[in-house]
Amino acid sequence: MELHFEVAGQGEPLVILHGLFGSLENWRPMSKRLAQHFRVFALDQRNHGLSPHSFEMDYLLMAKDVRDFLGAQGLNDCMVLGHSMGGKTAMQLALSYPGSVRKLVVADMSPRADAGRHEKIIAAMRSLDLPRYETRKEIETSLGTAVPDLSTRRFLLKNVARRPVGGFSWKVGLEQIHQNYPNLTKAIDGEAPFTKPALFIRGEESDYLTQADWPSILRLFPKAALQTIPGAGHLVHVENPEAFFTTVVNFFTEAGLSS
Repeated sequence: MELHFEVAGQGEPLVILHGLFGSLENWRPMSKRLAQHFRVFALDQRNHGLSPHSFEMDYLLMAKDVRDFLGAQGLNDCMVLGHSMGGKTAMQLALSYPGSVRKLVVADMSPRADAGRHEKIIAAMRSLDLPRYETRKEIETSLGTAVPDLSTRRFLLKNVARRPVGGFSWKVGLEQIHQNYPNLTKAIDGEAPFTKPALFIRGEESDYLTQADWPSILRLFPKAALQTIPGAGHLVHVENPEAFFTTVVNFFTEAGLSS
């Protein structure tokens, strides 16, 4: 699995892992800012962006994808930032390959099992016969009932590509994700805790990461700290980019935050 990536900036290596139905493209504005301080490697995870598709997909495999990428780039002991699904990949990477991670930031995700909140969205995406559509606006409208939030619909439409023969197709490995979605809702665990600094960032208006998750986080990441980004939901890096950027840079460039 050779992951597609982009690299920018100079300095200590920082690896960025996007969330479900995202890609490195969604992180470009933040990656560009972080590249003022670090050498940023933004990755497309398997079945996302321009990375290969596979019907094998779970967090152990996705963590190994990142570890193999680091080996191919001659990197080790990196700073790692993961959001949502990418946060779970980052957690598994730190637990499975602790020598690969110097400091860990998890953006709005806990290690617990998820209730499967994306099943309705996946069903709506799979119901679309993309080759028959002529415009992106038509696709956006068709998703309206199942996905009433406009910003979410437009986020999902970033996974649509126009076909040379007409109509559209999914860039994302939708069927592969659908088949493996139960794996993506499972809890993260490891044989031993990750004992290096970790920061868990939650959006003030999000329920992906709550205070009730803290005991399980500390069991796996005993040196973890928790910080809340005000005025932000799950997309903390988009909804309050200034606070998110400052929080991440401070953590990666200083000794760490106390819990």
